[in-house]
Amino acid sequence: MDPDGLEDALDLSKDRSQNQGVYIYQPAKPGKADRPSKRRKVSTADLPEQSSAQTFVPLLNGDESAESVQQRHDTYKELWSEQEHKIQTILQDVDAGVLADVLSFVRETSPQTSNGCIPTALVTVGSSVSSLSRLLSRLNDQLTTSGDGGVVVLESGDAPNLKTTLKNIIRAAVTNTEGNDGYQKFLTDRAGPRVLGYDLELLNDYVHRKGTKKLVLALRDSEAFDPGLLTDLLSLFKSWLDRIPFTVLLGISTSVELFESRLPRSCVSLLQGKHFEVQEAGNSVDRIYEALQADPDGKLWLGRNITSTLFEKASDYFQTPEAFSRTVKYAYMSHFFANPLAVLLGNPSLAALSSGRFCEAIRNLPSFRILCEDLLEGGSTEKVKHLLENDEHLLREAVESFKNGQKRMQVIFQAVLLIHACLQHTQSGKKTNISEISVRALSGELNDSPLVDDMLANLRTLGSEKLVELFQNIPGPIFDYTPLGSIRADLQTLQQAYPENGPFRSEYNINSAVVKTTIVQQRIRLSKGKAELPEQDLEYTRLIDRLLAALHEFLAETLVAPQELFLNEAFLFDLRNPLKETFTPRPRFALERALASPFDYLISSSDTPDVRISARQPAAAILYQLYLESGALVNVHDLWQAFYAVFESDQGKKCDDRVVMTLFYSALSDLKMFGMVKNSRKKTDHLAKSSWMGL
Repeated sequence: MDPDGLEDALDLSKDRSQNQGVYIYQPAKPGKADRPSKRRKVSTADLPEQSSAQTFVPLLNGDESAESVQQRHDTYKELWSEQEHKIQTILQDVDAGVLADVLSFVRETSPQTSNGCIPTALVTVGSSVSSLSRLLSRLNDQLTTSGDGGVVVLESGDAPNLKTTLKNIIRAAVTNTEGNDGYQKFLTDRAGPRVLGYDLELLNDYVHRKGTKKLVLALRDSEAFDPGLLTDLLSLFKSWLDRIPFTVLLGISTSVELFESRLPRSCVSLLQGKHFEVQEAGNSVDRIYEALQADPDGKLWLGRNITSTLFEKASDYFQTPEAFSRTVKYAYMSHFFANPLAVLLGNPSLAALSSGRFCEAIRNLPSFRILCEDLLEGGSTEKVKHLLENDEHLLREAVESFKNGQKRMQVIFQAVLLIHACLQHTQSGKKTNISEISVRALSGELNDSPLVDDMLANLRTLGSEKLVELFQNIPGPIFDYTPLGSIRADLQTLQQAYPENGPFRSEYNINSAVVKTTIVQQRIRLSKGKAELPEQDLEYTRLIDRLLAALHEFLAETLVAPQELFLNEAFLFDLRNPLKETFTPRPRFALERALASPFDYLISSSDTPDVRISARQPAAAILYQLYLESGALVNVHDLWQAFYAVFESDQGKKCDDRVVMTLFYSALSDLKMFGMVKNSRKKTDHLAKSSWMGL
């Protein structure tokens, strides 16, 4: 059989990927190798600038206007810059306390105050590994801005031996302020005899030239350093303390006791300092989520599915605030990139939205269907007819409903903050965090949940002093939506009227109940009743009743299911798949499916594509399916015979052994590359399976 005939039979004439990786290597003769052509240097200024409009592609089957595409991109950039500013503000606030303490320690300590030892700051970071990087960066900014010195960060990978470690420290200290060019100039312009790159005399000259008062050497992963190398390094620093103002900062992930037990006593005796502790990352993640979602002026929100996915990741493994922020940024970007309705977040004009495709997209939304069903149930058939037939009327209604939906979402998250503040004063056990309350609110299950019922029941028993603390922690916008402001004013009036009779208790308080004892037929009978309350407690009870009625009414009106709001698809991003597939990918599942069922991805030219193994399939897919039928050890000859039988049954006597064997070896190399088979040490002519489908 000729090769061309086999290609036609296997339908390989249009698919050259089967032999794409086959090359013939002919080495050049010595002395006659051509020199590579010199590449022309092209400055970045000569490159054409890519317009921002090309970043986002037109949607609506390509009919979206260029103005809408540009507005989606600009709105995303503007919105995320605001959110990123909030995140950085929170991280700075989280690090502010420990930064101030470490900075004060670095400036106030010296070898004289440390009894001749090296001043050392021990910083335990726990799971907040990234927070130490932020701390060191801000500490370096503070020292360099004030002209006191700088921070040299050293990783365990930068310290294979003492000479290389010293060389890296000297280079990092100089380039911190002078840059790479300044470092080279410092080496060449230095007067006197030439000094090796790892000699601390270089660092001494630099310190005196710059007038450095504090040089902080930060070992970010100090537990990964070799203890012997660390001892030699610290001993060398100790001998140079009178010339170089060293301060050592050690980042510790476990505990100070475990770290100290790993070091020799001679090394520990060189250090004297103070212990600092960095705040855990979990609190930062909750604060970031609260700042993004519960903003009174918020425009875009993450839905229930994405919120659950975000905090599942945070609970499954240690997640830094930076990683959490990157995930949220990807969610924002996905919404603006793939949703044409996101243009509404930029407050566009009706003329910019007047497109038949845009109105058609609105009419295909699930929320539009819910709106029409509600209008039909209310008898507003004419309004539904206008929404379906009149594009101008639909756009006006869409813009108005979009703004109303955003206001409803803002109030929903203010209600979440209200419930969280109430739970902090009523829950005695584990406190419920913002994320758990938000998931229930975003699913529309919070209003009738046992969590809210228990909260309202516990609020009935609060004393006046606890209620005052609660009013202080309630978010300010809540007083604009509810009559809580007048209730708070009445409470202050009541306290002023009875200044000596506080704190007040309601009749629902357990201390307001009395137990009466009666004897009936020589039997003691106990009955519980209400004690006679003074006038101020009766007024306080009426005030508590008003408070509970106001909260119940506010929560019932506010906590609706966001999925039922018209155009929630524009201001609520809740598609889990883009986020989960990117940050929790399953490449093995996709690879196994592609090999086991290739025609799920390829167009089949066969009349019966349902055949499990066919010569029409790619060679790697055929071999993989035969591989699935074998045991832990696979005989290569048997595998070849089965592979050849697939082509022989399809082509009969026309099958070419050499071509089929080429395909066999190509497919076998693919399976080895995927890590599915390897050579067996037990039997030379066998292959060992290294993976099983679904595991």
